[in-house]
Amino acid sequence: MIWFVGAGPGDPELITVKGRRLLEEADVVVYAGSLVPKAVLGWTREGCVLHDSASLTLGEQIDLMARAHAAGEKVVRLHTGDPSLYGAIGEQMRALDARSIEYAVVPGVSSFVAAAAALAVELTAPGVSQTVIITRQPGRTPVPAGQEVASLAAHGATMAIFLSAGDLEGTVAALREHYPAETAAAIVQRASWPEQVVVRATLATIAAQAAAAVVDRTAMILVGDALRNEGDASLLYDAGFSHGHRRAEQQGGAVSGPAADAPDGPAPEDH
Repeated sequence: MIWFVGAGPGDPELITVKGRRLLEEADVVVYAGSLVPKAVLGWTREGCVLHDSASLTLGEQIDLMARAHAAGEKVVRLHTGDPSLYGAIGEQMRALDARSIEYAVVPGVSSFVAAAAALAVELTAPGVSQTVIITRQPGRTPVPAGQEVASLAAHGATMAIFLSAGDLEGTVAALREHYPAETAAAIVQRASWPEQVVVRATLATIAAQAAAAVVDRTAMILVGDALRNEGDASLLYDAGFSHGHRRAEQQGGAVSGPAADAPDGPAPEDH
């Protein structure tokens, strides 16, 4: 089958173990040359044929992969970040379905979580935000009605905004319809790449600070006060909170009754 593989955000070590193995075994790799760093292609073996998809139409990409597949070659279609987000894999899958060619997807580390890692923040903070909205400003690809940044900003959640750094002032204006000027904001250009640039700001200052840092593309915008690393402590590790693996402590350090105080099964991973 043909493998769609998420290359991760840039750091070649942030590809999954499975993704790396598939690259090492591949006979043919079709990759997004403008977005996937050459260091990630270093996992391919000698003799692997590499095709940069930047100059290829959809039809040319499908023809190329179909020919290699028919010849019995192992084909990897390498996408930046995680293929499920703005990866344009749906149209490729439909084309492969039309030719009865099997495929599978290997997820990757998305740039929005790599940006959060660069900032050393948790995007979901108890008492601040328990929701992350992933979106983008319209460009050549329009945004459906009701999904505009200004509409989504009404939720007050943490927002991860892709593909919008080129119109940062417009993005900020849309956000300011609901978020206060002092709301925490950040922009991370080429998260996890050697040339990564991190700008921490507020909505009032982010456009000017990003311009001063010459951040204008291949950048993730994060917005919301969860970025301040403030908020309530998680109940998951609270001494007074019982779950399937731990009994709550009462005042004075005593342990409460049976684990029936808490739901059966493993401790929840969220808060």
